[in-house]
Amino acid sequence: MNSNLLAREQSPYLLQHKDNPVAWMPWGAEAFSRAVREDKPILLSIGYAACHWCHVMAHESFEDSAVAELMNRDFINIKVDREERPEVDKLYMEALHRLGEQGGWPLTMFLRPDGAPFWGGTYFPPEPRFGRPSFRQVLTEISRIWRHERSKADLNSTAILKSLQIQPPLRSEAMITPEALDATARTLVAATDMQHGGLRGAPKFPQTSVYDFLWRHFLRTGDRASRDAVIITLNNLCQGGIYDHLAGGFARYSVDHRWLVPHFEKMLYDNALIVSLLSRVAAHEENGLFRNRIEETVTWLVTEMRTQARTFAASYDADSEGEEGRYYVWDHEDVLEILPKASADLFCRVYDVTRQGNWEGKNILNRLNAQATLSPEIEDTLASCRRLLLEKRRERIPPGFDDKSLADWNGLAIAAIAEAAMLTQNPAWLGSAEEAFASLLNQHWSSGSLFHSYRNGELRNLATSDGYANLAAAALNLYTATGKDSYLTKARDLVSSAIAQLWDDSRGGFFFAPRQTPELIVRSLHAHDDATPNANATMLVNFTRLYHLTGNDDDRKYAETLIRNFGKDAAGNPFAFASFLSAVTFHLEPLQAVIIGDANGPQELELRRAVLQLPVLQPILQYVPAGTDLPPNHPAHGKTQKESSATLYLCLGTRCALPVIDPSHTRTAFQSIRSSGIH
Repeated sequence: MNSNLLAREQSPYLLQHKDNPVAWMPWGAEAFSRAVREDKPILLSIGYAACHWCHVMAHESFEDSAVAELMNRDFINIKVDREERPEVDKLYMEALHRLGEQGGWPLTMFLRPDGAPFWGGTYFPPEPRFGRPSFRQVLTEISRIWRHERSKADLNSTAILKSLQIQPPLRSEAMITPEALDATARTLVAATDMQHGGLRGAPKFPQTSVYDFLWRHFLRTGDRASRDAVIITLNNLCQGGIYDHLAGGFARYSVDHRWLVPHFEKMLYDNALIVSLLSRVAAHEENGLFRNRIEETVTWLVTEMRTQARTFAASYDADSEGEEGRYYVWDHEDVLEILPKASADLFCRVYDVTRQGNWEGKNILNRLNAQATLSPEIEDTLASCRRLLLEKRRERIPPGFDDKSLADWNGLAIAAIAEAAMLTQNPAWLGSAEEAFASLLNQHWSSGSLFHSYRNGELRNLATSDGYANLAAAALNLYTATGKDSYLTKARDLVSSAIAQLWDDSRGGFFFAPRQTPELIVRSLHAHDDATPNANATMLVNFTRLYHLTGNDDDRKYAETLIRNFGKDAAGNPFAFASFLSAVTFHLEPLQAVIIGDANGPQELELRRAVLQLPVLQPILQYVPAGTDLPPNHPAHGKTQKESSATLYLCLGTRCALPVIDPSHTRTAFQSIRSSGIH
């Protein structure tokens, strides 16, 4: 039997499978060459370290010697970490959708030796159940078809490949109007569960891109329905069982419609996106709950989610000791034993801890039935109880920790923490974001290119467009937070490298995967969101910010090309294109805020704080030393300090408001320029 080749890998997920009796090979030319040489189909299995059902299928099938014998005899078996090779995962997940199947992990696909998929699914049980065939039945039938009815496999793969290669036509006249954005907001509000928050139904994902769009719409139009949809969603998300009430941080999603029962894995990207949305809402809402959740989650990120190299790690597992959620749930009796008698009943009542439990006989801590903030004395008592339970929980065997560093997810985390640091005036958080950014570039940036994954001193794979886009956005947020021109320079370097390696001149947009992926049968180019915002949407915002900060007209042209090419698709499917629609909103009416003076002077910082409290998301803040002029095409060109003091100019379109020296006059200046009708 062939030896398992995963032991030489760095991915924690792949290393979980290094002792399987399956003759796993990593994705690469060696596996494909062997499939051609032996004329065998490829069994491609994609998962990730924190995935509960991936562990289940591994224990049931991949650790079973009889199943492994079938796999090794009839297939070339490739195991892929979807986080390490997102371009592979994206391609074959899209292929699964073309077969009419819902996506999910583990992803199980069967390929011809040239990589073309002909059939697939997700989790397969060891025995027939859930209306699904057993994995052994699948293996036997696919092997039979390959040997005796290969024309069926070829027909399927040809159809799938053709559908994957179909690209939408170039859009030359597509425009997104304010009326279309209003209609999008109404559609998204109508789909929101206005009792529990989130999009109706179950399972429920945070869908931060949807609610970021609705929050922007509220700030732009004053639409209260959009505001209510966001606030209700965040309230329930922050008080539900999806939130870790002891240590901070959000799980990936809730299996029910109330946010009570999470799928317990904690992913870096979810927490980054939720912190970012909470920060944007908390900047305009007096909401102690949101600020608390920002405080707790950022603290968790900077203390519990760091790698040895001082970047941010990928995830914590859903499972510990072979059970999903075991680390996080509580017996009623244990809570009573740990907490002081005087406060135990109060805690159990507020956090829904009962003798019968609220999930499979256990208790998931939540405040869904006690969402209102109680008196300071009671909240202090509850905080003391949480600390005692957390201390006790740390004695348990923790879930697995995937400590690889990913460029795209780190970009999201750094950008979010920079936003939170500006909101809370927390220099320690800003320092953590700057440290992570510097460390990531030190590890992931080489010879003018960004690399996707890093662990134990090894770089793996060139970055996707998500990596470039998210890290450039992080650099721009750090520029806003610090005024350091070096971040503006690095944002330009990242965007320029992305254009060189990923931009498609013929269609106008960023491919997801770099060109140097020869085994990839199709390179996707689209603007719809997945679990994270799409790179073309993020780059649209980056181009808009860079244009207004530097005056480089090429940035404006790239931004307008993206809108022209993806605008019609985005307007027709707001659920999938929420990030792109938010980016269009930002591009159409960006608020420029020019502060003339020392970027970190006390008066300048007060002016910045006043700008960030205006009812607009992501104002384009620019710091200009006194005596330095802006480019001729900037609306504040020629503007100077007044009374030799730090001076703020707010601009929309081609017009600027009167200069502001006193921060308390900032809102008046904003109202004057907005009411002028220049958008």
